[in-house]
Amino acid sequence: MRDYPFSARFYVTLVVLAGASVALWGALQHPQWSVVIPLMLLFVVANNLESPLPGGGAISVAMPVAIASVLLVGPAGAPLVGCCMAISFVKAPWFRTLFNAGMVSVAGWAAGTVYVAVGGTLLYAPGSPVGVGNVLLPCLLAILVHEAVNGLLLVTVFALAERVSPLRVWYGTLAESALPLFIYSIFGLLLAVVWSYVGVLSAILVLAPLAVARWVFAEFALRQEAYEATMRSLIKSVETKDLYTRGHSERVSRASVLIGRRAGMREDRVSSLRYAGMLHDVGKLGVPTSVLQKAGRLTDDEYEAIQQHTVRGREIVKDLEFLGEAIEGILLHHERIDGRGYPMGKVGSEIPEFARIIAVADAFDSMTTTRSYRGARSIEDAFDELRRCKGSQFDPVMVEALVEAIEAQGWDASDTLPTDLPDPVDGIPTMASDDDDPTVADHLGRPAAAPDDASELADDPVSDPVTREI
Repeated sequence: MRDYPFSARFYVTLVVLAGASVALWGALQHPQWSVVIPLMLLFVVANNLESPLPGGGAISVAMPVAIASVLLVGPAGAPLVGCCMAISFVKAPWFRTLFNAGMVSVAGWAAGTVYVAVGGTLLYAPGSPVGVGNVLLPCLLAILVHEAVNGLLLVTVFALAERVSPLRVWYGTLAESALPLFIYSIFGLLLAVVWSYVGVLSAILVLAPLAVARWVFAEFALRQEAYEATMRSLIKSVETKDLYTRGHSERVSRASVLIGRRAGMREDRVSSLRYAGMLHDVGKLGVPTSVLQKAGRLTDDEYEAIQQHTVRGREIVKDLEFLGEAIEGILLHHERIDGRGYPMGKVGSEIPEFARIIAVADAFDSMTTTRSYRGARSIEDAFDELRRCKGSQFDPVMVEALVEAIEAQGWDASDTLPTDLPDPVDGIPTMASDDDDPTVADHLGRPAAAPDDASELADDPVSDPVTREI
C-alpha cells in the first residue's frame, strides 16, 4: 500500500472506516440474526469460491448473495453480510480485501436504505407477500443503487491510485460490465424470494446454476492460460533467435497496456492489446538471423527481409481468433503517421489504434534498454525523442499517453542486457537491437517508399491483408 499516493491511501482508509461504521450500526439495530448469520456464512463461501479470469479479476457467486441480503434483512443486515468479504481465503493484499469489504458494506447499506424507503418489503419472514410494487420495482432500484455506489467507490480508488480521470477509469474498465453485472445481480432477487418460502435451502436451488456458470468461466480461464503458454513459447523462440530483444516483448506489451488504459481504452481491448504487444515481433522467426544481427546499414535485400517480419507475423497468428484486432497491430506496427512506414505506407488515422500504440511502446523500450554498444537512454531522453517525432513517426496522442502514464506510475528501467550477445562491429547498432530507435533507424535500413501491397514483401502472396476484416 505504500506504493499508492497519499490521497489513495487516505481514501481507502475512509472507505474501510465507513464500512465498519455501517456494519456496527447495523449490529446495534437488532437485525434478524437467524437470517443474517446464514447469509454471512453463505457470503463467505460464495466469496471464496471465485475463479480467476484471464487478464485479471475473478468471478464468484457473492454478488447475488449481497443483493439477497438487501431484500431479506434491509439496511441493518446487508452491511453485516457485506463486511464478511474481509474473511477471504483468496490470496490478495490485505488493504485490498479490507477496501472491498468496506465498499460492499457501504453499498449494501445504501441499497437497503433505498429499498425500504421506496416501500420494499423485507422478505425474511416466511410467506412474505411478493409483488411488483413491493418487491420487484424496489429491488431493481436497489440493485441500481448498489451498483452505482460500488462503481463510484471503485472508480475513485483507481483514479486516485493511478492519477487519471475518473471518467476515463469508468469508460476504460467498468462501463462495459455495468449491464451484465446488473443482470447477474437479479439472481439475488430470485434467491431472496425462494428464501422467503424454503429458507436457507434456497441457496442450493438458486446458487447451484451460478456455480455451474462459475465452472464454465474457470474452464475458459484454463483455455486462456493455454493461449498464454502458446504465446510465451513463440516469444521464447523469437528471443532465442534475436538475442538482443530478450524481455523486449513483455516490456512492449506492458508499455502498450499503459498507453491503452491512459487513453481510456475498454479493458477487453486492453487485454487484446497486451497480446499484440507480446507478439508484435513474432514474424522475426521468418527473418534470417544474419540479417537480424548484422551491424550497421542494410542492403536493399536485407531491408526487404526485415520488412517481411510484419507480414509473416500476421501469417503466424492469423488463425488465433482470440487475438481479434491484435492481428492488425502486429501487421501494421511499423507504419508511420507520415506514410513512410511499412508494409502498406498508411497515413495518420488510416493506421489502426493498436498499431499506433505499439509503435510508441516499441520505440520507447528500444531507447531505454541497454545495448552492447551503448547504455540505456534515460526515460526523459526517450520522452524528448518521442515528442520530437510526434506527427511524423508517432501518433501525438499515444506519445503523450505514454508520458503521462509513466510519470504517474513509473517504469522499471533496470538493465536488461543479456551477457552472451555478439558485439556489433565498431560499436555500430544492429537491426535487431535498435530498428525502432528513431535516432539510429536511418543508419540501419534503407528508407524506401512503401509498396502498394504487402504481398510484395512475402514469399507467399497475401491478398489484401489490411483492408479485409479481422
